[in-house]
Amino acid sequence: MSVSNDQPDDQMPNKPLLWGQQLLGAVTFYTQIPIPHHWSMRFEGIARFAPWVGLGIGLGLAAVDWGLATLAIPIALRSAVVVALWLWVTGGLHLDGAMDTADGLAVPDPNRRLEVMADSRAGAFGVMVAIALLGLKTLALMDLATGRWMALPLAAGWGRWGQVVAIARYPYLREQGKGAFHKTHAHPTTDWLWGLVPLIGVTGLAGAIAPVPDLWLLGVTISGGAIALALGAWLQWQLGGHTGDTYGAIVEWTEALVLCVMVVLQGWV
Repeated sequence: MSVSNDQPDDQMPNKPLLWGQQLLGAVTFYTQIPIPHHWSMRFEGIARFAPWVGLGIGLGLAAVDWGLATLAIPIALRSAVVVALWLWVTGGLHLDGAMDTADGLAVPDPNRRLEVMADSRAGAFGVMVAIALLGLKTLALMDLATGRWMALPLAAGWGRWGQVVAIARYPYLREQGKGAFHKTHAHPTTDWLWGLVPLIGVTGLAGAIAPVPDLWLLGVTISGGAIALALGAWLQWQLGGHTGDTYGAIVEWTEALVLCVMVVLQGWV
């Protein structure tokens, strides 16, 4: 799939239309949701919309979870189905990156890590990380008896916000790669706000319409941002920059850890 469709400035659509085209491009790039091919979409600058896509994915999963609950499906099975759908809707894009990153970081020689990460074959550490991530998400959801409808979009949103920050802040380590065009079209001073504003807005809306403790919402907001930033910084420290694989690792690990923090906070407030 070609992701470059630059046009001269005098042929650029107006801002609302451009943003709509980029949002459609983000949905196409980050998910397997079918978008009619004749719809106009653009792919440059779509990273800023990744948290929006995450919120949408989370809300869709929450709807499925609610539907299963109305059918009296046990929470363990519901959680497993939701995590399976979560993986399917992204096509394993981010999990594949997390696995490749784990294989690379397992190599003692820092000079060989990028080479190992570029290998499409999954290694032992990558498989273990995939099991850990899927297991953590499933078990955390099993322990979230209430507030699941907001937990899913917030976890998916914060994961992708961390990706946007990493794209904006840190160097990209490959001249070419599946994440290179994100860095090329990044707007470091503003892209992070495109995701942060709706995340804060959804959190505030949840607090206004649902009987959720304010401390829980505050804790989720602080921990979501902190985890996303910390993972990006840690991977930068380990590798000296980022690749498309590490972007995926940020998404997956932030999602899993935020869900785990939600469970812990649920027991505290």
